[in-house]
Amino acid sequence: MAELKKNLIVIAGPTAIGKTALSIRLAEHFNCPILSFDSRQFYKEMSIGTAKPNSDELAQAEHHFINSRSISNLYTAGMFEQDALACLEKIYQTHDYCIAVGGSGLYINGLVYGIDDIPKDESIRDILKKELEQNGISSLQEEVKKIDPEYFQSADIQNPRRLMRAIEVFKITGKPYSSFRSKTKKERSFHTTWIGLHSEMETLYDRINARVDEMLEAGLEDEVKNLTKHKEQKALKTVGYTEFFDYFENKHDYEEAVRLIKRNSRHYAKRQLTWFRKNEDINWFEPSAIQEIIKFLEVNKLN
Repeated sequence: MAELKKNLIVIAGPTAIGKTALSIRLAEHFNCPILSFDSRQFYKEMSIGTAKPNSDELAQAEHHFINSRSISNLYTAGMFEQDALACLEKIYQTHDYCIAVGGSGLYINGLVYGIDDIPKDESIRDILKKELEQNGISSLQEEVKKIDPEYFQSADIQNPRRLMRAIEVFKITGKPYSSFRSKTKKERSFHTTWIGLHSEMETLYDRINARVDEMLEAGLEDEVKNLTKHKEQKALKTVGYTEFFDYFENKHDYEEAVRLIKRNSRHYAKRQLTWFRKNEDINWFEPSAIQEIIKFLEVNKLN
């Protein structure tokens, strides 16, 4: 008799939608651990600005990948894919379920579907780095918008590394970066059920604005200030951090920093939704529909 697969429940969606609360509720219901695929909550130096689960929430379920890295250590989606698969293998020795939660689409796609084998050329990357230094990020943004509009619509266009990668692949192959992604799904030893959280955009924006206010009250400004000497680290090229770094350099005042954090958080949420809505495997629910989600998962469980 063939061995039954284990179950991975993925909770995806935009920032501030309520993914953490749902993940803990499901972990309690299915008596299983939680695996984070939030690419900023990995870093132990970043807590307030990444909306990590607090100590009480962390105590309610076993968590993996929260505070697992330092901002000084490069950590890619490909590295996460391998580490998360190894982590799941251990979890499934004693559990039938695991909850994966986060908003970093590239990371969870790597875990569930596999990272595509996309060509690289360091010499092209070096040329693009010089272009970035000379002309700024806007030149990269315009080039990506021209050669790969599909990727431009869903990518983090404030991330120069992502932009350079898209241009690099196009220069090597003559094909858009988006054409290489998520074409071939790798076989996994577990069964995945996707849960997506969504709400009216006005409601989501209100939640985002309220969360930023909570972060400020919790000491976000001081957290960022303590990281100023590390501001060039890739992990800190993040909403909530870059705006305060600019404030500290007198590029704008405090009120403008807060306004930009809220605006950029809303823009980030829209990009997350654009990414996840392309995934036809996702089953969408309102964040408050906890009992409905549990019933759905019970019906769709593999064993």
